[in-house]
Amino acid sequence: MLLILPLQAMAEEVRILALGDSLTAGYGLPEESGLVPQLQSWLNDQGEDVVIVNAGVSGDTTAGGLSRVEWSLTPEIDAMIVALGGNDVLRGVDPASTRQNLEGILAVAEARDLPVLVIGLQASRNFGADFKAAFDRIHPEVAEAHGALYEPNFFAGLGGDGTDPAAYRAFMQADGIHPNAEGVRRIVAQIGPRVQALVDRVE
Repeated sequence: MLLILPLQAMAEEVRILALGDSLTAGYGLPEESGLVPQLQSWLNDQGEDVVIVNAGVSGDTTAGGLSRVEWSLTPEIDAMIVALGGNDVLRGVDPASTRQNLEGILAVAEARDLPVLVIGLQASRNFGADFKAAFDRIHPEVAEAHGALYEPNFFAGLGGDGTDPAAYRAFMQADGIHPNAEGVRRIVAQIGPRVQALVDRVE
């Protein structure tokens, strides 16, 4: 009697949308040195069958992200990274509006049963202590409310939890805002394991 065993289903490629601003888009860098290509390469080196879709738009705020998240989450997307808020700080957007926008973005993903990784950042003190305190609570609280994974500080890989990217000048471009290629490499090394945890949440 011939025994035929079922073939093990091959794992399908996981597609992750990276919704962000210029930090995600790779502003000022050769294409291969930006966040998404370097993160893609890092994940592939770890044996992950993942494609990161670059939905970074330079200058985008959380309001911009909310306005485009519906059509950015095409049917083949399995999960989402949200890295927005830096331009809200630069423009002095009311933290209550930033919170509402971020809540809206995660609600869209939640309605589609998509796992999310929220990458936070901390506000500068330019707009005062109250602004900073209100902003710094947004990402962790919204992530927790929606059961999302959370990475506290986009720039932590550059050397710690300091709030001023200028402190890491060797890893920044001349504008003092955007990381250079080496800075991106360090950022990817920090957030890469969080993205692997996001992949693990994809059913």
